[in-house]
Amino acid sequence: MSSLTDSPRVRFAPSPTGYLHVGGARTALFNWLFARKFHGQFLLRIEDTDKARSTDDSTRAIFEGLTWLGLDWDEEVVYQAQGLERHQHDAHALVDRGFAYRCFCTAAELDAQRTAATARGESFRYDRRCDRLSPDRVQQRLSTGDPFVVRFRVPNGTTSWDDVVHGPIAFPNKDIEDFVILRSDATPIYNMAVVSDDIAMAITLVMRGDDHISNTPKQILLYDALGHALPQFAHVPMIHGLDGKKLSKRHGATAVADYRKEGILPSAMVNFLALLGWSPGGDREVMSRDEMIALFSVDGLQKKAAVFDTKKLEWMNGQHLSLTPAAELEPRVTPDVISAGLATADELSERREWYLSLIELLKVRARTVHDIVRQAGPYFPGPLTYDDEAIVKQWKDRAGSHDVLAAVRKCLSELARWDSATMEEALRTIAETRGVAAGKIFQPLRLALTGMTVSPGIFDVLVTMGRDLSLRRIDDAIHFLEVDQHLLT
Repeated sequence: MSSLTDSPRVRFAPSPTGYLHVGGARTALFNWLFARKFHGQFLLRIEDTDKARSTDDSTRAIFEGLTWLGLDWDEEVVYQAQGLERHQHDAHALVDRGFAYRCFCTAAELDAQRTAATARGESFRYDRRCDRLSPDRVQQRLSTGDPFVVRFRVPNGTTSWDDVVHGPIAFPNKDIEDFVILRSDATPIYNMAVVSDDIAMAITLVMRGDDHISNTPKQILLYDALGHALPQFAHVPMIHGLDGKKLSKRHGATAVADYRKEGILPSAMVNFLALLGWSPGGDREVMSRDEMIALFSVDGLQKKAAVFDTKKLEWMNGQHLSLTPAAELEPRVTPDVISAGLATADELSERREWYLSLIELLKVRARTVHDIVRQAGPYFPGPLTYDDEAIVKQWKDRAGSHDVLAAVRKCLSELARWDSATMEEALRTIAETRGVAAGKIFQPLRLALTGMTVSPGIFDVLVTMGRDLSLRRIDDAIHFLEVDQHLLT
């Protein structure tokens, strides 16, 4: 067996029967990081032998999901269905070498055996009756066209391997029945196809979820019978929800595409997924792609189940948003800005420098791309809606708030310069004159400008919003308070 890191060839082998879910994406990522760290090859195999459930849309979703995450693959994509002849050849070679045999038992006969075992209080295990058929009897049944499956003859003893994640694992062969490797229609069972493909693709490390541990002894037996050296195996932990149960739709979105739609950056998703079952050491959490490659090691792979915490993902996304230059965020933000009706593509292009400065201002307090867009609304000339709780908190004294905003409006309109320093001096003077803390001026003004109680610094808001729109927002707030006062009286 070659060194684990000696020119590794790893693979991600999804079935195109649905979306690319986060568990599959995490498995792909670990394989990709390993290949990139040790200058190996990351291969993609689409396991499309289940023709009834495999779809082109699902295949496309896998490609799009991996591409969005930045997990590029080496060499051409392998489609498992195209290896059918090789799968059959390998299975029949096992029959010819005495490692497998034809089983002519019908479904009804197997059901009868299963019922009898249950009546005896035993678990069902195929009794190898077809393995005891004479060669002449086998040929007779073949000549009459009797349907059959091909079963692998499990030897006595124990099948074991040194798992990269879990260490030594052993299965007594007595607990493994003679398993089917070819169906009666001559299509391969999963374990047969996988081993045949991994041999053909020269895979050196099989890294996958630990729900596949029970498949591994069967696959090792097939490798040995086919006369090929074993790859190494690494079984990474499953992903659970916060309730400790296997991640599923009941926990929320599980498709990678859903998180893309929810405004998650690919860099954040990759960073978050990497930490589900792997630790770079220390308390390090926020990492770039290059940093993850440099730090990745199988020693950091964990045995215990990982927990998918959506809030942690949003926090991680916020960190990546704040670290990403506005110019890189712009292509992701712009479609949502346009969709929200805040501006047209031409309008954004005409004010590109201002637009980039707006993104730079807002990204710090955002958890998702959608958060940036929600915060951006007040900076565009459309109507503004005031948060109800903010009104109660900041404009509780309607008359007093009206008076403050009127004074602020008069002061700002008379300023010769529209910059932070000039405005700060002017507004603090108002506070001093009235004998109140500056916040008593800033907070009512913040609500007037943004409709919210939380925003970037008030002077950054004023500068970015500009003189005309800022004064218009204040006028609108004053009018709102006047109408509100009239209704109250």
